[in-house]
Amino acid sequence: MPGTVSCIDGNTFIVSDPSGDVDAAPATPVGLFTADTRYLSRWILTINGERMTALSVDDSQYFEVAFFLVPGGQVDYVQADVSAIRRRRIGPELTESLTVFNYGETDVELDVRLEVAADFADIFDIKFDVREKVGSHYVQVEADELRLGYRRGTYQREVCVTASEPATIDSTGMRFRLRLPPGEHWSTQLRATMRAPRSDGRDWRDAVRALRPDESTLPDTLREWIATAPQLDTDNTALQQLYHRSLVDLAALRFAPLSLGGATVPAAGLPWFMTLFGRDSLLTCLQTLHVTPSMTPPTLRILGLLQGVRTDETLDEDPGRIPHELRYGESAAFEEQPHSPYYGTVDASPLFVILLDEYERWTGDRALVMELEKEARAALDWIDQYADLTSTGYVWYETRNRRAGLENQCWKDSWDSMSYADGRLPGFPRATCEVQGYAYDAKIRAARLARTFWDDPAFADRLEREAAALKDRFNQDFWLDDRGYYAIALDHDGTPCDALSSNIGHLLWSGIVPPDRAPRVVEHLMGPALYSGWGVRTLAEGQSRYNPLGYHNGTVWPFDNSFIAWGLRRYGFAAEAGRIAHGIIDAATYFHGRLPEAFGGFDRLTTRYPVRYPTAGSPQAWSSGASLLLIRTMLGMDPHEGHLVVEPALPPGYGRIALLDIPGRWGKVDAFARHRPVRPPTEDSGPYPTPVLE
Repeated sequence: MPGTVSCIDGNTFIVSDPSGDVDAAPATPVGLFTADTRYLSRWILTINGERMTALSVDDSQYFEVAFFLVPGGQVDYVQADVSAIRRRRIGPELTESLTVFNYGETDVELDVRLEVAADFADIFDIKFDVREKVGSHYVQVEADELRLGYRRGTYQREVCVTASEPATIDSTGMRFRLRLPPGEHWSTQLRATMRAPRSDGRDWRDAVRALRPDESTLPDTLREWIATAPQLDTDNTALQQLYHRSLVDLAALRFAPLSLGGATVPAAGLPWFMTLFGRDSLLTCLQTLHVTPSMTPPTLRILGLLQGVRTDETLDEDPGRIPHELRYGESAAFEEQPHSPYYGTVDASPLFVILLDEYERWTGDRALVMELEKEARAALDWIDQYADLTSTGYVWYETRNRRAGLENQCWKDSWDSMSYADGRLPGFPRATCEVQGYAYDAKIRAARLARTFWDDPAFADRLEREAAALKDRFNQDFWLDDRGYYAIALDHDGTPCDALSSNIGHLLWSGIVPPDRAPRVVEHLMGPALYSGWGVRTLAEGQSRYNPLGYHNGTVWPFDNSFIAWGLRRYGFAAEAGRIAHGIIDAATYFHGRLPEAFGGFDRLTTRYPVRYPTAGSPQAWSSGASLLLIRTMLGMDPHEGHLVVEPALPPGYGRIALLDIPGRWGKVDAFARHRPVRPPTEDSGPYPTPVLE
């Protein structure tokens, strides 16, 4: 969020203002959070009654930040004799070292005050501005501890605040009174310990702490994460900065679900999505296989562990369905939100199969393919048995939870993201185009797995027949011949919704588009209605619901563009893929090297800079993964018959890219590229590359 500073460790994080203070409004996602609950809503430092102003902030490491402070505001700053440094670190607890300096010529009397409050708001309370809490708050003041708590039946949350130096503690915080001689400093260490007591006296937060590495090892853990990843050597400083920032952010977003015994999976993003999301985590792993393949096995395992086993109307659960979202907060505990877990997504199930196959192609990990055979088969069965709501051979969606279920269960999941060109909203059920592509891709890939690993050639033959039939049917029902593009979705009665959208780009990376139609699709993707100069818009300019600041109706999403570029390379449109990569990487320079969830779809010639989307999450896992997939796309990397194929095509302005020590079944290899002109595809060009996909 603009004007805030974050400190992250998995799904525990704190968001503050630039001075380190937290002063949360009910609907503002600032504060100290873990497991979807805000444990601190107020954390304000004053010295002699004055708030502090940051002269500089060091947030170069995701798990710690330092604030260099003086009293008063910047506009009235004069030479300050008193200054302070807050050094904050996040882990299972929040620790903050506060040091106050006196650079004056005389002793100073100081009243150092820390104001503390906790509203224990559920993340959904904040997102949807729910003001009333059902349970009761309590405060316990001890000589050396301030304990704030919330209780609702057996649900209980507490935060305990302590200091290393003696303090006067009351229900609203703690105070330190001191006399500081000239040239001297005073320090204390503050700690906020989050707890989740249970009725049996145990605290599940203790299990979380046991899974986390010691805080002193966090810098070494980050260095090891970066050192293990391939090294990027390029003359493009924007790409170099973006690559490093993306690796750091992916490290920050790792968290360890209790069921995995310490293995980490990517959380979707700050602040709203700091938990496991089926779709987001799977797509992030697809983006990053060539750089951080270690995230994929635990992601597949936990999603397989949570895979649906019954029909549940509240959770939108079906047997074989891969979950959408896993939540831990109060609203999930009392089933006010169906997120423990919630299954309302239609793309996670085919993406599960796609990732399993792509992971094996990269790593040669036969064991994981065998381990997850049952789950992969169940996901494929879900596509055929439960997702085809109209018996037409497509993947459809319609929530069964009318009170709190998601209306749109594709990646564009806002309420108005599916529409006709004239703005009308279709009925339910709906079948979006890109999900049919995922289903096609999943069946083609699963056929390879069945034939090569599961010793089931009959199943492989059946899957290939079904995929071919789906491709033929799709290209008849979704294709708008007079427009030259695919409908964004089918209405409940089979009518194509004719809005022009970025969804058609996902069809390229799935391989469901016949080669002779690809040029017309690409012409739309790279035309002025969809391509802003920074990237492809989610909805084309000229459509009735187009808004350059509409969440899914005109903004540019880096993750979306990375998969579109991947699809363009597959069909031989290397120059167009390079244009997208160049625009997205350029945009990152305006966001300090970190790609946000989304940014405005304004034309590049109009604004000359990418316009920030007001509530975009940052960091966001699949936005961090976008740069890694774009590098793969520019280098033209693809595993083929046990080897890494490299066919680079760099956009203008990129003199050199080298990715060194790329891990895979081949051990570690390097990929090099220097700029050279890119040949345009011919009419006979087929999908690129083609090893297992056609």
